[in-house]
Amino acid sequence: MIKFMSLSSGSCGNCYYLGTESGGILIDAGVSLRRLKKTLLENGMDLDSFSAVLVTHDHLDHIRHLGSFCKRLNKPVYTSAVIHGALARHTFTAPTIAPCRRVLPEGEWTEIAGMKVRYFVVPHDATQTVGYAIEADGRKFVIMTDVGRMTDEAVAFAREADTVVVESNYDMDMLMSGPYTYELKMRIVQGCGHLSNDECASAIRRFWHPGLKNIFLCHLSENNNTHELAYQCSLEALQSLGVQKGTVALRCLPRQIPSQMFTL
Repeated sequence: MIKFMSLSSGSCGNCYYLGTESGGILIDAGVSLRRLKKTLLENGMDLDSFSAVLVTHDHLDHIRHLGSFCKRLNKPVYTSAVIHGALARHTFTAPTIAPCRRVLPEGEWTEIAGMKVRYFVVPHDATQTVGYAIEADGRKFVIMTDVGRMTDEAVAFAREADTVVVESNYDMDMLMSGPYTYELKMRIVQGCGHLSNDECASAIRRFWHPGLKNIFLCHLSENNNTHELAYQCSLEALQSLGVQKGTVALRCLPRQIPSQMFTL
């Protein structure tokens, strides 16, 4: 049995909890330590409920509070060598990251908190961005929070998973008619930015398989998307595949508030 919750998902901050009876991990550190502690307590847990942090990339909405986590909790921080290089130079993490630095080997599985973890690289305009494949208690979990475009490798990992957390960032019409500058719009859509609702739906068509039980849509834009639009687009993708209602639990993760704790 795996438990999963989102503490925050979106440009306001990103942080996710994944745990088993043997231990837990955080994925990204975009919420304050105070908020983290409060949310864990509300779910019958505490700061000892996780023993490590995985980092997906070095954008501020994913690492804003990582420095304080390192300073006050001194828990190991796992990510690729490239991302650790960026964290060692980043204003928010450079002073405190060194004692917590743990480099994940490329193309190999690593045991962390009783779980097997492996990263895979995805396109995004950070120093480097990774998704994670995680195996625990007979379950397979994949998370990819910021994805400029879906890669064959990401699809391959998702096709093995029973739970996939995937970005569904923007609705194209809302983005193009909205207030963002032309330069920012192009940064979002041109393959190293974010995944649109339509691109997410296309990805679901590629990675759906009969063993897939849960899809969580994450990192929805506050300005260029709605939960209804994102959900409907992905739902139509599942329906186009002939997936029966209730076969896959499809959910949108809230932006600035914690989700419920899900048992996967």
